[in-house]
Amino acid sequence: MTTTTATGPAARAADVWKVYGTGEAQVIALHGVTLDLEPARFTAIMGPSGSGKSTLMHCLAGLDTVTRGTITIGDTTVTGLNDTGLTRLRRDKLGFIFQQFNLLPTLTAEENILLPMAIAGRKPDPAWFDTVIDTVGLRDRLHHRPTQLSGGQQQRVACARALVARPDVVFADEPTGNLDSRAGADVLGFLRNSVRDHQQTIVMVTHDPVAASYSDRVVFLSDGRIVDELQQPTAEAVLDRLKGLDVAAIEQEQV
Repeated sequence: MTTTTATGPAARAADVWKVYGTGEAQVIALHGVTLDLEPARFTAIMGPSGSGKSTLMHCLAGLDTVTRGTITIGDTTVTGLNDTGLTRLRRDKLGFIFQQFNLLPTLTAEENILLPMAIAGRKPDPAWFDTVIDTVGLRDRLHHRPTQLSGGQQQRVACARALVARPDVVFADEPTGNLDSRAGADVLGFLRNSVRDHQQTIVMVTHDPVAASYSDRVVFLSDGRIVDELQQPTAEAVLDRLKGLDVAAIEQEQV
């Protein structure tokens, strides 16, 4: 069950800094980032290589700790949680989709989808399970193992696994990075529909302007800072913003 309030953000970063190393080896990956992520919205995070986009997502998802600042998911303060608290948070409130499908080869698609809930000792809601399976179009593939599925089908299994527990937020890190354009469009369409039809909250890191065009909002990072955002994006508009960030990054390196 979700604990996110209707009026509050699904996730929030407040003055978040992430620093790696010390002295001359110090790298500041995030510079005082503040970001509210609205519930039932699809947000893409983009930026040049090394901009901090994956670091921000990992901090938001409790996969990495912050050096300074506060992360919240719904009404839960992530910052300062111990390992048990972080495990419970990721199990009960978050879903994850990665570039690698991370499916167990000896399990069927259905068993892979239900595995996290089984480990947690929970049973899926049958009606919601059916909704997710029909949304991803896997009804006739539930008893197939990963080697019997295409890459796009395997990623749809991973998407279903992330959604079946009804998490507050799904974090997707380059979810179409290993897929061809058609399979990628299928997965992105599913994510888009899960937001529109089922009020899911999705945060996606991507480098692809076409993938970002499926989102409601694109947040742009450069050098660890939020520098721009775009509502109701098109692929062309996203590409134009990215080109501007790349030029600015080159000019900054030359100063």
